[in-house]
Amino acid sequence: MKKHDSLLFHILVFTLAQIAWFSLLALWIYWYISNYIILTEVGDKLSPKIISESTNVMTLIGGLILLVAVSVGMSLIFIYLTRQMNITKMYDTFIANITHELKSPLSSIQLSLETLIKRDVPEKKQKEFLQLINKDIERLNGLINTILNIAGLEQKKHVYNYQLYPAQDMVETIISESVAEFNIAQDIITLEGKTDCNCAIDRRTFKMALNNLFDNAIKYAVEPLKIKIHFSQNIKNFIISFTDNGIGIPFWEQKRIFNKFQRIYDSESPNVKGTGLGLYWVKEIIKTHGGNISVFSRGRNQGTTFKIEIPIYPSARKRYINKLLKVTQKYHKRISGYDA
Repeated sequence: MKKHDSLLFHILVFTLAQIAWFSLLALWIYWYISNYIILTEVGDKLSPKIISESTNVMTLIGGLILLVAVSVGMSLIFIYLTRQMNITKMYDTFIANITHELKSPLSSIQLSLETLIKRDVPEKKQKEFLQLINKDIERLNGLINTILNIAGLEQKKHVYNYQLYPAQDMVETIISESVAEFNIAQDIITLEGKTDCNCAIDRRTFKMALNNLFDNAIKYAVEPLKIKIHFSQNIKNFIISFTDNGIGIPFWEQKRIFNKFQRIYDSESPNVKGTGLGLYWVKEIIKTHGGNISVFSRGRNQGTTFKIEIPIYPSARKRYINKLLKVTQKYHKRISGYDA
């Protein structure tokens, strides 16, 4: 059963089908040429009507077009099936990952509660168990919110609150909050560069994007953790370069890393778990800001740099940014109307 479900089996079937169609095409051409030669040799002994009907070029052309159309159709079907197989495979991987991610904190919560119920736990230890339970609940809540937010992004149901901010000041404020949330020592973070520009930013989702980058840097860090964030700008974009000193990303993986459910498995970090949605989410958030994100890594243990580009207002994408601001204004007016 696994053999028939494998990509190799589908490639084999497709190849054999194409060989069959091209063989039929060759036979069709051979039949036409053979009849043409025969008619050329004995044509003077046949009536003009027979010769005209037997050597009808339109028949050959029509047959060739039909065979080529069928071949192209099969190629398109094969490409579609291959894509669907890849999506199904990624979806299965996601289900396995998310199941493990959900089961782990649930098991921890259950074990802590059973200990508190069945044993006489000292008050100090009770507090530790309750803190652990609260931490696991926050982790579960984070996972559920990640899935819901991804669904909201894709269905365009996410509510944004875009405002014009001095870009670097706002991002530095977000970074300070993230550093405190992840309990990162101040000497681990290095901020470089100086810019003077305004950007339309949805503070909440942009913080989610940066938090994902911090989370990845921590998960894949090569001790001791170091993060360098460099700010710059050009005529059109405010640029954030987020560099960590982690295990790096192989070159062949860099183009796929922002795909949904895509995760990189590394033998040096076998216990790193995740949903495969983090960087996909980051890309979608940056895209909604009218920006772009790219990744660069020199290879194993060489760290990774994520480059975020956000359009400067009003130098770039002015019409798009004005649209974002108007949508936000309409939303606030509607909410104010409901409150009244």
